[in-house]
Amino acid sequence: MTMGTRVYLARLAGLPVFDPNGDRVGRVRDAVVRLRTTNRPPQVVGLVAEMALRRRIFLPIGRVTSMDAEGVVLASGSLNLRRFEKRPNELLLVEDLLDRRVTVVPDDGDGPGTTGAVVDIGVELNRNNEYLVTKVAVREHTGRLARRGHVFQAEFDRVRGLIGPTDTQGTSNLLALLEQMKPADMANALQDLPDARRNEVAAALSDRTLADVLEELPEHDQVEILVRLDRERAADVLERMDPDDAADLLGELPKAEQAVLLDLMEPEEAAPVRQLMNYRPGTAGSVMTSEPVILTPDTTVAEALARIREPELSPVVAAQVFVARAPSATPSGKYLGMVHFQRLLREPPSSILGGIIDTDLEPLRPETSLAEIIKQMATYDLVAMPVVDSSRRLVGAVTVDDVLDHSLPRDWRDRDLREPEADEVRL
Repeated sequence: MTMGTRVYLARLAGLPVFDPNGDRVGRVRDAVVRLRTTNRPPQVVGLVAEMALRRRIFLPIGRVTSMDAEGVVLASGSLNLRRFEKRPNELLLVEDLLDRRVTVVPDDGDGPGTTGAVVDIGVELNRNNEYLVTKVAVREHTGRLARRGHVFQAEFDRVRGLIGPTDTQGTSNLLALLEQMKPADMANALQDLPDARRNEVAAALSDRTLADVLEELPEHDQVEILVRLDRERAADVLERMDPDDAADLLGELPKAEQAVLLDLMEPEEAAPVRQLMNYRPGTAGSVMTSEPVILTPDTTVAEALARIREPELSPVVAAQVFVARAPSATPSGKYLGMVHFQRLLREPPSSILGGIIDTDLEPLRPETSLAEIIKQMATYDLVAMPVVDSSRRLVGAVTVDDVLDHSLPRDWRDRDLREPEADEVRL
């Protein structure tokens, strides 16, 4: 096994997993540590890897031929795709040990010891080819909000509180790992945590990050996390969600709670959400985004390209601009047409949008059914369609991700319900 004598497990989280041919087959999400009945240190028995469709499986440590800063490489053979389930005598580094409050006793055992939070776990390969926990990296607790304690390493047998029940597990190091992930992957990681831990970690995320993660979670998890926040914080998070996603989430709450949260939101943020909640489910109005890119006909191509390059825009929203008379917020002035970003790339920067708009596509109405939207998008190979009201004002746009989200079963994000039966793949 081409690995160093000591490996730090937290550094493996997020690294790619490769088959023997060098093709990526997944990504490391955690490490599995097995407790032993004697006083011997716990043993690393495998890794948890995230494969296609966000399925998490167990990789026995014996199947790993190398692991370093570039990733983990597996040996050839059959790979069991059964979803990983933790056994009673096992712990997960990220889920169970990271951020756990521990006490490191002095070498001579004399004195109160040093308290801190677990930052990483060091394991070493012994003569029996077993990876055993030998080192614990701990960040010292200083008791001062403005000062972070230094990180030091301690022998496993000097650490108290690492194994067993705890109600003193923090979130800082776990958050550092999660924030390296995309929102969809972060949402998947949260689903693996116990409810109390998941709610604690979610509450520690920034409003922007939590909003992005909520949009990727099953509805029952969205509701569970939102109702655990205080109402002012919940309103702040809703403000940072896309209005259509915020409307969907609020629709899962009791009417009285909807009213309270909408009243706590800033009026300009609550207005589009209120409007979306008025549309009948299964129609263009109920699935559209009320914040597409809207520009006036005198806008230049250069200005339009600068607008769609803004990082906060999702790729599907930035794929086209909609052209309308002022005002440029929904409901806009009279809708004139749309321009795909590829057309923008082919035109001189000084050209104005009014001269290059596509007027052939008939816009949707808010009451257009989802089935009709799907048919039109498939017929014309579209990623977005405009939605106008009876006065031909642009009120929103239906994007392909909106259509997919509302066409799939309501519980499609719930990993437990959508994972296929166990199978094997040959590497």
